[in-house]
Amino acid sequence: MGFLDALFGRTKPVKPDLDQLFGVPSAALTLQAAAGFTPTGLGSVCFAAVEGAAFAEVQSQVRALLDADTGRGGTPVEASRDAYGYSWLLARHTPDELPDLVNDLHAVNSELEANGFGPQLLCSLVGFRDPGGRALALVYLYKRGTFYPFAPVAGGGEKRDNALELQVKAMLGNDLRIEPDLSRWFPVWGAPGLT
Repeated sequence: MGFLDALFGRTKPVKPDLDQLFGVPSAALTLQAAAGFTPTGLGSVCFAAVEGAAFAEVQSQVRALLDADTGRGGTPVEASRDAYGYSWLLARHTPDELPDLVNDLHAVNSELEANGFGPQLLCSLVGFRDPGGRALALVYLYKRGTFYPFAPVAGGGEKRDNALELQVKAMLGNDLRIEPDLSRWFPVWGAPGLT
């Protein structure tokens, strides 16, 4: 960073660090011990789809990679598109297979990145639920290399439990790289893997 960048408050963008995803199983233990949240076994990756044969081929490769274990009883990955036009790939595992789920999410991100589609990656999320039925997602921002908690209020329309989000932020500060800029804690209403 140069002198003028420092003077004008500009910073270099953080490089994505997909290995941060491997911190989620450790964070899950903290979440369970401190707040009773356990993994749901659901996780998803969001990306901006682009037209063209190259992207379609990579997307097909990613789905084939994740569907490789369906012959042994695994659940096929589900693709969907949200109201904003973003594409989602949902991976399902049993709640006790969180490391396998994280590996799947890492594989999707890595495959898209390796084929030059890193700029299309937006976020990945892993779903959690507490005994009272509250939903929580740990959202990984690809372009920032950070996480943030997203806690929608059940039956509350598009309302968030901000107090819970801040509580989770404080809990996981030693487990994950938490996004310090709260304005980047974007809502992911209706995201696959959150319900």
